Amino acid sequence: MPPLHARLSAVLLALLPAGAVASDWPAPIAALQAQGMTIHGEFEALGGMTGYAGSYQGHELAAYLLPDGEHVIVGTLQDAEGNDLSRPMLDEVIRGEEDGESLAMLEQSAWIAEGEAERIVYVFTDPYCPYCQRLFDKARPWVEAGEVQLRHVMVGLMERDSPRTAISLLAADDPSAALLAHHRGEETPHLETLPRDLEEALFDNHQLMESFGLMATPSMVYQGERGLQMAHGLPDEDELAAIFGAPHP
Repeated sequence: MPPLHARLSAVLLALLPAGAVASDWPAPIAALQAQGMTIHGEFEALGGMTGYAGSYQGHELAAYLLPDGEHVIVGTLQDAEGNDLSRPMLDEVIRGEEDGESLAMLEQSAWIAEGEAERIVYVFTDPYCPYCQRLFDKARPWVEAGEVQLRHVMVGLMERDSPRTAISLLAADDPSAALLAHHRGEETPHLETLPRDLEEALFDNHQLMESFGLMATPSMVYQGERGLQMAHGLPDEDELAAIFGAPHP
């Protein structure tokens, strides 16, 4: 049988014997897994079919399980005008999975919360970044109105003391209050000995920031209409309203 990437057009695939693959997916989809295809999720398709978003050797593929539940077609579904109906579903499912993984990494990072709200925006923040200070000030109306919670993912990039200050803020008895005091110009007491776990957490924050392709602070990551989105630098008021999901209070 030729390799899967050589059969990207819609062709009916032969099935492996029932029970040949241990999987929660239907047998034809499990057969694709056995051939090396990664299944990311399923979606509703036309004609009584069920669609599955997959990938193989760097290629994103759509697989369509026929109503009989016994056969699967791998390829692109098009309408009478030649529009690709598979691509949007692949983007939605695979991007959704990737976004979920990214959000999980952000949730597990070392951050300091500012405010309480259902809407959450992650901000990569350096203690000595002047634009972080300006963002902190500009965001106060939304934060105080309960429209958004900012989670400051602390990094230490700007100044020699940035790492020590970031770790000292994370280690404070009340990190939120300590960050607020720092932005109000109060001196942040530095720890003489930095906890090893927080040093590692700060390093992980740096790695996470780099994994998003972000190079400067402040940079924000948030859930938008088109999935997970990013904003670099200091947004204007209209951009902040869009990021925070509400007009200026």
